[in-house]
This record gives sequence, structure tokens and C-alpha cells, in this order.
Amino acid sequence: MTASSPRPILSVYTFYKFLALATANIDSMVEKIESFGLENDLEGLIIFGPEGINATISGSKHGLDKFMKDIQILLCLPTIDIKESRSDFAPFKRFKIKVRDEIVSLGKPDILPGAKNNHLSPTEWNEALKEEDILVLDTRNWYETKIGKFANAVDPKLNEFNEFPEYLKSVQVSKDKKVLIYCTGGIRCEKAIIEMQARGFENVFQLDGGILKYIEEFPNQKFEGECFVFDHRVAVDQNLKPSQNFKMCPHCGQPSANKIACRKCDHDAWICERCMPEENLQTCSKNCEHHYRRNPSVKGRKQLQGHQYEVIQKRSRS
Repeated sequence: MTASSPRPILSVYTFYKFLALATANIDSMVEKIESFGLENDLEGLIIFGPEGINATISGSKHGLDKFMKDIQILLCLPTIDIKESRSDFAPFKRFKIKVRDEIVSLGKPDILPGAKNNHLSPTEWNEALKEEDILVLDTRNWYETKIGKFANAVDPKLNEFNEFPEYLKSVQVSKDKKVLIYCTGGIRCEKAIIEMQARGFENVFQLDGGILKYIEEFPNQKFEGECFVFDHRVAVDQNLKPSQNFKMCPHCGQPSANKIACRKCDHDAWICERCMPEENLQTCSKNCEHHYRRNPSVKGRKQLQGHQYEVIQKRSRS
């Protein structure tokens, strides 16, 4: 690829599947999944373990479709629901698999969602939102809700999803009230609804496919703002395209709309509100932060960010 060549548009697939897997087979399955990813030149993150698979991966559509067929055969699955989006840059640095007891961390690996459990399609969700006596509850973290959520949704101000059970103890709402819960792609709600039902909430419903599926079908409607994603896109807009409004803070990883020139190397950077007040953190990377602390009066050479460097290196080898 030459410097003047347009950057390819990458497909991004997000999917999950809960299923009981024998612990003894996990290592061999991980080796095969890693091989599938490398063979198809994919990047992304896969959480894998005894309760199933949770993934966001990017690459060519052909490579992703081939990967999904291999995964279906490996896990003996007839189908896997996929949320698809696009990116004009690499959302991930590399292809990585993490083995964990939970593919979404509620802190309760004994909860294994099975069949459909009060799922609402995006169309059904829209109808439910018209009802008067309902509670709409966001199950995501505070920095996700900050940049976008459904109108009038309650934000539990979670730092991590595993705080959700403790949050439920403080909810002052009748156990028979109709509650609508949602998250990014649907996976957190699969466990959240079981936890709520176990605590006596009798009328809970979840958005099937989460925000990503909803804005695919109903852009610029009931969901307001942008949807946070856990990769270098930071968020996707109402057209499922990488955010033009938010970048990732290099110091804490939170979404930021505050553009600065790095105090050390003058590289453009976006710093979150929490980091902005500290002068040392008005830098484009942890490396520049370190050198600025040591010698703030000396400028450094403008540097690329880590993921930009790796993408360029990969392109130069192709």
C-alpha cells in the first residue's frame, strides 16, 4: 500500500454466545480460535471460557465471515447473532484471546443465561418506551452513559459491571414495576436480568442486541448521543461509524472531547475532564507524560500513538 492509497474500510463484528464448555477443552479451543484469527488476518479481542465466548473483531468482511463459520463448527452452533459496523482505521492493535471464568464479569460465574428471557426486539422496545409507568435502566458504566443513553434512563453510576448486584440493593422501586434494561450489545443484560429476577423483580425486560442493534434499525430516534465501544473507535455514532466527537484519553482510557497540543511533543491529543486539571497529564501519551515530568522545559519529537504505529508497521509489511 502506497502513502496515497485510500485506507481500506474494515468490518467490525461484535458477538457473544453463552454455552457450557468443558474446562479440559478450553486450551485446545483457544489454540484453534487463535489460528482462525491469524489465518484470516483479523484483529480484536475475544473473551473465552467455560461459559462461552464474547468478542469484537475487525478485518475484511470475507475474513470475518470465514472466521465465523470456523467458530460455529468449533462450538457446534447453528447460528451466532452478529452486530456489524465499519471503521476506516484499525480499532485494535492485535488479535488477542483472554481466558476468563466469566465472559462478562458480574462476579457470579454460576449464572449461565440460556433460552430467551424477556427479550424485546428494537421495534418492541420502542413500543414499550411509550408506556407511562416504566423504569428504563442502563446497566453500563458511568463513562459509557455519559456520552449517550436512552432518554430518561436511570444511570446507576457503575464503575464496573460487577457493582450491579450491590446497586440493586439500593433501588427504591416496587418489585412488580415494569423495568426495561439495556447495554451496548446485549451481553450484560443477559446476566443482569437473571440477577434482578433472583432479587424479586417480576417484570423485567431486556433490549435484544443492545444499543448497537437498536441504532442499526432506528438511528437518531430514542437513543440519544453516541454508543461507547471498548476499542480505539471509542464510540460509534448513530450510523455505526467511528465517533468524530470523542477520542480515548491516553492516561485513563475514558472518552474525551477536549483537544489539546501535547505539552511535550505538540502532538494532538484528547484528554478527559478528570485528567485535564493536572498539567503533567496534558500530554499525548504516558511516555510524553514521563519525560515531561522529568524535564518540562525541553520539547520532544512529535510521536505517533501506539495503535497508529502498529498499523503503519503492519501496512509497510504488506
